[in-house]
Amino acid sequence: MPTFSFTRTAPLPLDEAWCRLTEWPRHADMVPLTRIRVLTPGPTRVGTRFVARSGIGPLAFDDTMEVTRWRPPTTDEPGLCRLEKRGRVVLGWAEIEVGPGPGGRSRVQWREELRVRFVPTALDALVERTARAVFGRAVNRLLRGAQAP
Repeated sequence: MPTFSFTRTAPLPLDEAWCRLTEWPRHADMVPLTRIRVLTPGPTRVGTRFVARSGIGPLAFDDTMEVTRWRPPTTDEPGLCRLEKRGRVVLGWAEIEVGPGPGGRSRVQWREELRVRFVPTALDALVERTARAVFGRAVNRLLRGAQAP
């Protein structure tokens, strides 16, 4: 399974960065051809489930996720959210960590292991590069509070 990570800093308080990154429907605003439907009532916590549907018509697929760790940031400890991907097509996990960064900024670490069924392992490097670019752009836009492209 391809695994990737990246780090970003943002001129935001910890709680604001955390909220922007864990407001699940906003992720769909940043990723083309994607909709997100939260399946469990809020607020987000361990056990929250949601589905990201990506694609068009018969070429669309669901990326079903469940929150398995939920620890919002405090003054003493970085926030950590772990998502398990349990769809028929997309498997793996993602972790979002939000902690203090330089100069009063927030530091975001995104780690993800991603497997796409029916895609041969020979294409793992391509999957990793593509996912890093897509998720990296989405995180940048979420942290800036940008609108969808």
